[in-house]
Amino acid sequence: MAATALEFEKPITDLEAKIEEMRSLGESVDLSEEILMMEQKVEVLRQEIFENLTRWQRVQLARHPERPYTLDYVNTLTPDFTELHGDRGVHDDPAIVGGFGTIEGIGSVLFVGHQKGRDTKQNVYRNFGMPNPEGYRKALRLFKLAEKFRRPVICLLDTPGAFPGLEAEERGQAEAIARNLFEMSKLEVPIIIVVIGEGASGGALGIGVGDRVLMLENSWYSVISPESCSSILWRSWGFKEQAAEALKLTAPDLLSIGVIDRIVPEPLGGAHRDPDQMFATLRDVLVEEITALRTTEEFEHGKALERRVKKFSKMGYWKDEN
Repeated sequence: MAATALEFEKPITDLEAKIEEMRSLGESVDLSEEILMMEQKVEVLRQEIFENLTRWQRVQLARHPERPYTLDYVNTLTPDFTELHGDRGVHDDPAIVGGFGTIEGIGSVLFVGHQKGRDTKQNVYRNFGMPNPEGYRKALRLFKLAEKFRRPVICLLDTPGAFPGLEAEERGQAEAIARNLFEMSKLEVPIIIVVIGEGASGGALGIGVGDRVLMLENSWYSVISPESCSSILWRSWGFKEQAAEALKLTAPDLLSIGVIDRIVPEPLGGAHRDPDQMFATLRDVLVEEITALRTTEEFEHGKALERRVKKFSKMGYWKDEN
């Protein structure tokens, strides 16, 4: 049972607490049948709740403090990850991590992703997963290394947005993100993007241009967070649930209009409920996706840019009034 329960999970956690209480009485009274019935009730209730989540509830799940972060995935997927640091200009940005490692069935790949912290000290060090310009420039340096050595790129997105501080703007935050969009579109190696938690604004898009864009089932991806959208439209954060509905920021929403290519299923209750199962699922998906990309004609004949132009041109929909 997860240590942190969200509001909509309370009916489940209440029943689980009763089961634990009944187990503690098991030494004096045989309650095995009652416990079994309660466990079955919990599973039915969990299925019912998580099959009918609102968009705002999925946003809450994407932010769950026990949800696996980038380094959790990387250190599990590859036994020999070597992290590389620095943008060779200003300094290292811990909000973005990157390096090379080997995945069984694929070989050596480049991982780049946002990294949040688990406690206050880590969050201050990681800047709550909000990169500065040097983070994006570090990522670009690593992308170029991957291209040089013909290694596929895997980007894991999980950020509330790029850091909006004055010092970030002074060092060229917008230019750094724009430069990455331009350079990533031209990389002559396969790029897989996976939104593992929050995918907010240009902070996510700065390492989010790829041949295949995937989202975990309970992640979100949008130009703006529900709270910020609420504060702009309603002058209050109190309408964040309505904003989440209007933004249509969940994986099924974005799959339906072609913004993403695939939804990666999570364990029932979210990725934090069974991280090992989540890691195994993502490993299988990455092997499948990269194997397919490596055999495509575009990468054999240097037409990666042409492929990506076609991909992004087909996103969304429009209506011609003429």
